[in-house]
Amino acid sequence: MHDPETPKYSLRDNAELWFLHFAAGGWVPARWFMKNLPSVERRVARTGMLDLEIVSHCWRYSHLLAYQLSSLVLYPPSRLKVTMTVFHATEDEDTVTLLRFFSTWNTPNVTWNWQAMDPPHLFRRAIGRNRAARASTSDWIWFTDCDVAFHRGCLDGLADALQGRRDVLVFPREERCTHLLALSDPMLNPDRSELRLVDIDPSRFSIVRQRDRATGPLQIVHGDVARACGYCESLRVYQKPSRAWTKATEDRAFRWLLGTPGVPIDVPGVYRIRHTHKGRYQGSRLSTLLRTRIRKSQSSYRDSDRHLATSQFQD
Repeated sequence: MHDPETPKYSLRDNAELWFLHFAAGGWVPARWFMKNLPSVERRVARTGMLDLEIVSHCWRYSHLLAYQLSSLVLYPPSRLKVTMTVFHATEDEDTVTLLRFFSTWNTPNVTWNWQAMDPPHLFRRAIGRNRAARASTSDWIWFTDCDVAFHRGCLDGLADALQGRRDVLVFPREERCTHLLALSDPMLNPDRSELRLVDIDPSRFSIVRQRDRATGPLQIVHGDVARACGYCESLRVYQKPSRAWTKATEDRAFRWLLGTPGVPIDVPGVYRIRHTHKGRYQGSRLSTLLRTRIRKSQSSYRDSDRHLATSQFQD
């Protein structure tokens, strides 16, 4: 989808993206761009019944978002309260219909928060994340993707792990993933004749990945930090609307700004659906085919025993 009123990324923008990718490797001091990171003394160590905001983005992935939202209804938390924020566009009719369906569910300790954006702002994920970070009143914010499901015990396990912590950024130590699913896989083709709750089959998530940093869908930020710093707010190009969905390189920049890869914590029941077809991207059939083949090749290596033995932490 291309909006003619949204300016293209300029040479300056592309140069800035390249520079920030270089800088986020640790070659440039983050303090040049981050001035207001709260000290540990200014971060409240909250205990008891915590408030968590989960922030997700969805563009043409309603079939995946259905699993995420269903997991909150099927396995609602009892030891924390969740605000489920979904950024979406009204042009994505399947997602709008899905959100309308979940609005009818009154789930204990879960509040639905649907946030419509125009597509160019939705396509740069840091814009919505920054808006949520600044506005949130929660103790912690989990920035995630709509292909992640919070299965049995996940959110209560997270509540236990977060008690009394003041870390800037934490993340689940382990996630369980599917192999790359083809577009024809039944899991990606639910019956659309009637909306209903859908649950994952845990046996299909046979790949267990140990993480050593807070990757894009696994970033859990202290609320005091989020409100003070936003999400890449100080990096101009990451707050600029885009004509098409952008690759989320700001995740790396965010960790760089916070000065930490995050702290691993034990959180059960984190499941992620992986798939070959990137429906949110636009392009020619040849471009789509090349992307799919590259993803398959990368996935085969990352799922191999050799790779897991040497580097379990690749994105």
